[in-house]
Amino acid sequence: MTLQERIDKAIRNVPNFPKEGIMFKDITPVLEDAVLSAEIVKEFVAKVDGEIDAIAGIESRGFLFGFSIAMALEVPFILIRKKGKLPYKTISHKYDLEYGSAEIEMHEDTITAGMNVLVHDDLLATGGTAIAASELIKKQGGNIAGYSFLVDLAFLEGAEKLKKYSDKITSLISY
Repeated sequence: MTLQERIDKAIRNVPNFPKEGIMFKDITPVLEDAVLSAEIVKEFVAKVDGEIDAIAGIESRGFLFGFSIAMALEVPFILIRKKGKLPYKTISHKYDLEYGSAEIEMHEDTITAGMNVLVHDDLLATGGTAIAASELIKKQGGNIAGYSFLVDLAFLEGAEKLKKYSDKITSLISY
């Protein structure tokens, strides 16, 4: 069985969560399989294309594999969190959601000009949060070296929106 098939088999579909009509892709069973999780990290590391100076993980599930990828590459791991969750001086970026808006932030001293940062999250949907993370990185003079996601909900076309920042987009499984 391929890695993609094993990931697909492990992901649990939860109908009508968080609201009616949504089929939620629950990665919890993936995380409960230590062997599969280790293979996922190895695959992400193998797919890194170009120079990476840091991995930026998006709260909260982007921390799960993002930190492990950073450690395997021996590069810093940068936290991108919801507003109000980081203890030091921050910069923030507000963005629109389907219903309302959200704001994410990162420490203001995290990125130096010219750093090549790979943005990681568990799932790519419409791309809004990954775009907001990209804007934060760019505000500090960083470059978007690419994106990595465990799951891509390709029918929502988020990857197309991310190509404005980088065409290096890795997803291990697409639906």
